[in-house]
Amino acid sequence: MFFGPQSWIIFIVAMGLGLLTQSYVNSAYRRSSKQQLPPNLTGAAVARRVLDAEGLHQVGIEMTPGKLTDHFDPRANVLRLSEDVYRGAHLAAAGVAAHEAGHAAQHADGFAPARLRMSLVPVANLGSQSGPLLVMVGLFLGYGSTFSTMLIDLGIALFAAAVLFQVVTLPVEFDASRRAMAALTTTGTVVPGQEGGARNVLTAAALTYVASALVSVLYLLQFIGLRRD
Repeated sequence: MFFGPQSWIIFIVAMGLGLLTQSYVNSAYRRSSKQQLPPNLTGAAVARRVLDAEGLHQVGIEMTPGKLTDHFDPRANVLRLSEDVYRGAHLAAAGVAAHEAGHAAQHADGFAPARLRMSLVPVANLGSQSGPLLVMVGLFLGYGSTFSTMLIDLGIALFAAAVLFQVVTLPVEFDASRRAMAALTTTGTVVPGQEGGARNVLTAAALTYVASALVSVLYLLQFIGLRRD
């Protein structure tokens, strides 16, 4: 039953959403990469400009390996930008850098959804890895026994925590993009005519989180449905 038609439908939907969103992200990033920033302005410089405008002079900026591995590390109080974003002198790099600077601003402001997301990280990591496994083991053991029911319920609870983490992530990411768009405009980084390109990059990045959260909700509903069968 775990590998029944419902599972295949969700798998196909997940694959489809993943491919579509990734294609859109790559397309938006590629188009915006063709729009150049003013002279001597790179993603790292944009991040510094946005951080300084927020009064976050103490937040560091480092280059990190990989592609689109950009993130803000609140523990080290450092913005880590991938090489293409760090060195990039194009609109896509500016959008990503400003978005990550938006996360640093959230941390400094004590933005409630961001604080909630941070508190959910340990249980979300555990739930995303062990939740589906516990449900599957419980189903293989068969219905009726107290032990199998306990495993299924525990798996559902852990996976629900992981889903909650992804849902809470949505307002965090959208708010960071909102902050980024405002900062790119007020700091004069985006010149007239480039607003649409910057907004496309920021929207495309957010869509990946929407697709991921939607797929996780579908799997959670499936697990709950199996529990009731």
